[in-house]
Amino acid sequence: MYKNIYEREKMKMKTIFLTKKKLAIIFAVLMALLAFGVFGFTRGAIQTAAQTKLLPIYCVQSDKKCVALTFDAAWGNEDTQDLIDTLGKYNAKATFFLVGSWVDKYPESVKALSDAGHSIQNHSDTHPELPNLSPEGVKKEITLCNEKIRKITKKNPTLIRPPYGAYSNSVIECVNSLGMYTIQWDVDSLDWKDLSADEIYDRVTKKVKNGSIVLFHNAALNTPEALGKILKTLADEGYEFVTVEDLILKGSYTIDHTGMQIPLETLTTKQ
Repeated sequence: MYKNIYEREKMKMKTIFLTKKKLAIIFAVLMALLAFGVFGFTRGAIQTAAQTKLLPIYCVQSDKKCVALTFDAAWGNEDTQDLIDTLGKYNAKATFFLVGSWVDKYPESVKALSDAGHSIQNHSDTHPELPNLSPEGVKKEITLCNEKIRKITKKNPTLIRPPYGAYSNSVIECVNSLGMYTIQWDVDSLDWKDLSADEIYDRVTKKVKNGSIVLFHNAALNTPEALGKILKTLADEGYEFVTVEDLILKGSYTIDHTGMQIPLETLTTKQ
């Protein structure tokens, strides 16, 4: 009897031992899977955080009282000559970002802008949201518009303003690969919302600073009326009106989190 009891208890101990061993193995496997999952997530999070977010140029750090006025042209053309005349009155050079389809419709206005000494730059060929396109699609939008502008002005655009202000790392990389600069703005007139001339004037004159890039549109309802007052006020304050080409830095620079282009020598001096 004792032998049977002994053997029975021995079998119980083996069963318990095997169960614990199995549980230990299962637990180890689960921990390994969990660790792998956590590690994988953490590693992915670190990699995502480490990815550099590329930014367009929104403005330029400058000690000079200079400002770049820019106009996007994608649809109408009724105000283009008025803008040319008003800018000419104040000897102000501006930058016009043109859509390729606009160039097709109004080649005489493209020539008039160029002949008046304004900078003619790229706003894509058909005004799509560039981040939605493949790299090949982005390059096609840019190069087709460049070709149309070059045919009229005999100059190759070096700047592009993405439609809707929409960009991504891929878009900026495509622009860089073509030897061009991606340009945004730090002062938005919101003239496309049909604000009154006084509202446009207030928005611009209160926000402009050295190195600002101001956004207007060539077919906005009250921009021609506001523009003259804006030019007079800024001129009286000592601002010089320059093209974006002349404003931006071409040498060694960095772009901070606000999109301000800063010369590297400035950072070196501060350190």
